[in-house]
Formats: sequence, structure tokens, C-alpha cells
Amino acid sequence: MKLYSLEGNVQKLDGGAMYGNAPREMWRQWSPPDEMNRIPLACRSLLLRTDDGRNILFEAGIGAFFDDKMKERYGVSPAGHVLLHSLQQTGLTDADIDMVVLSHLHFDHAGGLLSEFSAGAEPRLLFPKAEFIVGAMHWERARSGHQRDKASFVPVLNALLEKSGRLVLVREDGSCKSRNMSWLSPLVTFSFSNGHTPGLMISRINIPSGPLVFVADLIPGSPWTHIPITMGYDRFPELLISEKTALLKDLLRSGGKLFFTHDPVMPCGLVKIDEKGRYFVSPVDLESLNC
Repeated sequence: MKLYSLEGNVQKLDGGAMYGNAPREMWRQWSPPDEMNRIPLACRSLLLRTDDGRNILFEAGIGAFFDDKMKERYGVSPAGHVLLHSLQQTGLTDADIDMVVLSHLHFDHAGGLLSEFSAGAEPRLLFPKAEFIVGAMHWERARSGHQRDKASFVPVLNALLEKSGRLVLVREDGSCKSRNMSWLSPLVTFSFSNGHTPGLMISRINIPSGPLVFVADLIPGSPWTHIPITMGYDRFPELLISEKTALLKDLLRSGGKLFFTHDPVMPCGLVKIDEKGRYFVSPVDLESLNC
């Protein structure tokens, strides 16, 4: 098994929105804002290559599907589809991916499934042979939407996923109708979180040194391991705090690591706790986890 951290396009979002009710004087030390009060955020993916030749991609980042106006609004750069270039550096293309596991379908986690924007052309769904793994509860959320977060979803992407015939929905008990999932367990198991968005799927890669968890927007980066810190984008912040606390407590016992999709500096960190009982992470080199 080999693990790769794959950089995608970066984005910039309002720091106050990303840090919820935390004072600016606190969060600007972790994430220095620009003149528009925006902070830089990675949109990183995790690639797992198994020894029997299977390639599993955890999320696809924001990609480059936005037009120029929307790219400017969300600070998306550079112009091209960075994830595809990152895949090439591992010797792969999107056509080599067997499975894309999506924690949820907000545009900065799933937009990379779409082709790069081209004026006058309809977006295409990339990853032509991959199954797309999504939580069943969240799929319903993505299709129905809510005034609170419907702008975070991409209707054309939802339609293309459904039309592909390769959409696999995972129930709350971890079961699904895909026979291909049988080779993934027990190496990768799924659980669900509802604090950020209903049905967000957490992926746990079970490796000998302790689990590696693709935590998505439950903990978007290292500063959010501080228990009280939540995002303004979270639907249920108090629930998220309870979910985050339970996860960190479990990973502290098991020597677990977190993989961060949005941290601009640290892709992976080992969960620790200080003398005051505050959780934090220390950087981990993914290569050290290969087995």
C-alpha cells in the first residue's frame, strides 16, 4: 500500500466565515488574511494505491470548473486543473482511478470531478472508469438542497454523477450495493458526521501504525483541532464539537493520524494532547505510513 498527498487548486475564503465565532485576533495568527480578509486554503486529495494495482482517490478538490468570475470570487488558482497534473506526477491519469471516495459534494471537495472550464462547452465528468462513493444521506441533501447551503452544491455535477451509472451510495451502517467495495474493507471503513453537513462521510484507512482518517470538513486543518473552533459554514456547530471531540479522543488512544484537505501547510498530522488537555497535531510524513 502506498499513500500520496495530491495538491489541487487552492482557494481563498473569508477568514471570519472559516473560523466561526473565534475572534479575528486569534485566528489571524493561524491564518494570516489578505486585504480582502480571505485566508488561503488547500483543496488536497489523498491517493491510495494497493499492492494489487487498485487506485483509490479520496476527494477531488475544487478543480477548475468555475468560470473566471467565480474563480475570482473564491480566489481559485491557478487557472488549470492542478489535480490532474498531480496525478501525472505519480504516473497516473484520471482514467486510472478505480474509485473516488467523496466525503460530501460541496464544490470545493467535488468540483475536481469536472473538466476545466471552457467557454461555450458543457462540463464533462472526468475519471471515466471510477465508481463514485457518496453517503446516501448526503446524496439526498445534495439533490434537495436547503437555503442555508444549496449554493455549495453543483447541480450539473449531481446530474452527471447520476447519469454515469457509477454512483455508489453508502448507507449509515456502511453497506452499499457495489460488489467492488468488498475488496476495500477492512482496509478502509466509513463513518458519518452531521455537524458540517448531513451525512458527511469520514474515511478511516486502517494501517498497522494506527489509523489515518480523511476527516474532510469535520476538521479542515490543524487549527480546527482546537475543540471550540468551528466554521461559520457548519450547519450544527455544537453537534460538530461533540463529533470532533469523540474522534480526537479515539485517535489519541489508537495513535491515529488526520489527513487535512484544507490546511495550506500540513497534509497529515499525528493527534496529541498537551498538558492543558488541548488537542493538537504534529506533522507526519505520509511515506512513513506506507506498508
